[in-house]
Amino acid sequence: MTIITEFMKQFIFPLLALFITVGCTSQQKSLNRQSGDQKNTASPKNIILLIADGTGLSQVSSSIFYKEGPSNYDRLPEIGLIKTSSATELVTDSAAGATAFASGIKTYNGAVGVAVDSTSVINIAEEVSKIGWDTGLVATSSITHATPACFYAHISSRDEELEIAEQLVTSDIDFFAGGGLEFFKGRWDGMDLVTALKFNDFSMNTKELAPMEGAKKGYLLADDGMPKMVEGRGDFLPKATQMAIDHLSMNDKGFFLMVEGSQVDWGGHDNDAEYLISELIDFDEAIGVAMDFAQKNGETLVIVTADHETGGFTLAASQRGYATITPTFSTDSHSATMVPVFSYGPGSELFGGIYENTEIYHKMKQLIFPK
Repeated sequence: MTIITEFMKQFIFPLLALFITVGCTSQQKSLNRQSGDQKNTASPKNIILLIADGTGLSQVSSSIFYKEGPSNYDRLPEIGLIKTSSATELVTDSAAGATAFASGIKTYNGAVGVAVDSTSVINIAEEVSKIGWDTGLVATSSITHATPACFYAHISSRDEELEIAEQLVTSDIDFFAGGGLEFFKGRWDGMDLVTALKFNDFSMNTKELAPMEGAKKGYLLADDGMPKMVEGRGDFLPKATQMAIDHLSMNDKGFFLMVEGSQVDWGGHDNDAEYLISELIDFDEAIGVAMDFAQKNGETLVIVTADHETGGFTLAASQRGYATITPTFSTDSHSATMVPVFSYGPGSELFGGIYENTEIYHKMKQLIFPK
């Protein structure tokens, strides 16, 4: 009995202790990953959120197959997937989708910065403004369109673009570029919001994307949405992205920039492959601008995603066989498929896995305001 007891003390008990320690450590690591424990994760000084409206994996793939040269998507090492349904519908619209990104809540389709009960909810641009960051918006749609509006406005319907424009005037946004001049000037109510923006310290340009002096800058370069790429829009999106970064990065405290490739979605609605692919490749160029800055800067988190997929788009094998592909659509509306999230920079490891679209906001906030 003594020999057995001594054997257990010397060999069995130490082995059991070792197994328990290893098991507990492994379990704790697993729990840490699941709970998002980011004690060793650096906080970004800047965040650039790029949204290609209506873009699923097949749209992303088109930049690889149809772009001359490598796709900038390839430069983003972390990849996740988000679930896109809104609070009330299996298939989201852009307003509910962007409110999820901007404010971290599920809401009804058509809602801009408001909850299901139509009460206002704070957005990430407003929150970082409170700590001294500058904020900016770039879009190929009207700047009052659903996606950009969710980062400064609070209104029960995305269709109220006149009211949304008024809210931009009094918002904390420091740089914006896009279309939508008709909602600011020549309105039926006679209000001149371009002049109002100037009174609110904005330097304004309604003619061209040219450099300006000023603490705040605004560009309204089309009555509604910007022209299509196939109709000669040129390099507006990557150029405006670069100008926004140049302006916002002068703030030593940090900045938040949202860039939307709005018309990938419109090409999907039209079931127009040339329209869609040209817009996606243009968006890919904007990703390149953001990545060039982030890689040199070292303190910038880049997130690239979409609010939903549009068109049921796929790159199908053609009737001639597997050697060629044919862009194909299954609907002229949105779909409920998950969409990808790509990320790079400080905190990017948080964005892997499968999660709800609202987590984009919560993950950004966790990095900006670590507990």
